[in-house]
Amino acid sequence: MAKKYSSYDQINSDLEMIKLEREIHLQYILLNVEKTKESLQPENLFREALASLKCKLSNSCGMILQIAIPYLINWLIHKKRGD
Repeated sequence: MAKKYSSYDQINSDLEMIKLEREIHLQYILLNVEKTKESLQPENLFREALASLKCKLSNSCGMILQIAIPYLINWLIHKKRGD
């Protein structure tokens, strides 16, 4: 549905608002491009890879310990002494 204007001032006001919205969206795109370029720098890629590896290893170690500790305790409890 088309908007009806009663004066040129209303038209100019809407055009100014559209122009400002366009500028905001353009700045948002430029900011995202800069963030993407920054995240693709070799040192940032390396840092992200290390952080990801650390997280995966810590999760794996925690899971391994959760499984291994009860078996170790059970083995220590039932271990024959002096044999």
